[in-house]
Amino acid sequence: MLSTPHRGTEEFDREKPSAPGELGPTGRELRPVPEPLPLDRHGPATVVAVCNQKGGVGKTTSTINLGAALAECGRRVLLVDLDPQGALSAGLGVPHHELDLTVHNMLVPPQVSADDVLMRTRVDGMDLLPSNIDLSAAEIQLVNEVGREHTLGRALHPLLDRYDYVLIDCQPSLGLLTVNALACADTVVIPMECEYFSLRGLALLNDTIDKVRDRLNPRLTLGGILVTMFDARTLHSREVMQRVVEVFGDKVYDTVISRTVRFPETSVAGEPITSWAPKSGGARAYRALAREVIYRTR
Repeated sequence: MLSTPHRGTEEFDREKPSAPGELGPTGRELRPVPEPLPLDRHGPATVVAVCNQKGGVGKTTSTINLGAALAECGRRVLLVDLDPQGALSAGLGVPHHELDLTVHNMLVPPQVSADDVLMRTRVDGMDLLPSNIDLSAAEIQLVNEVGREHTLGRALHPLLDRYDYVLIDCQPSLGLLTVNALACADTVVIPMECEYFSLRGLALLNDTIDKVRDRLNPRLTLGGILVTMFDARTLHSREVMQRVVEVFGDKVYDTVISRTVRFPETSVAGEPITSWAPKSGGARAYRALAREVIYRTR
């Protein structure tokens, strides 16, 4: 039902400038990534689940800023807040506790259409399906529904032709809501804090992805692992980075998100870093990530 888009035109015309043999933060030689060309049409969307069962690894920050960077590239983007904490909505300045209609109303009877929930954001080309604490009841309410794992996919289906990317910010668990995201996704992006316990949790998440692929969604792929909160000054960060690259190889994005005080500031401001601090290292990193994502999903 949800398919990886086939582009009618070539999306890339030139490579991002990089010195031959230049090494990136991962310790590998940087792979040249072409700059994306403007699209002559939009949709159908590539659905990306931004997922990790461990909290505090940068899922929401990455969803917001990757979405904004993709919009800067001329892509139409829909963000889906699938976390009852509503951090994605709050991070975009939405007073989510005051909302009458949220993702919860799309999933449980009496269901409303996605268009009734859809909101514009301050970023041109980027829309939002917001959430709040009401969503916490959805897993219980859905448990007896027929085809419960595909409820989110059915709700999103009418919107897919309008967007190039749908980014789903998953809750920090591997429950029914996360399974719904994986069941309707084309690919998974895993933000991973550069520390030992985050590395251990990747095995469990990969097992869940494999099960969803086998039983619910055969087209699901691991799009990439995004290393976040990296601090090159610490031996621990460098060792974890080396181990991740050893295990996952090319599945690790060349782009690495370093620690910075800018990200908490953007959360308070209710804006992505690409507009709050457009010349910052964090903004440049998410623009580079957007180019990698477009290149890998073209």
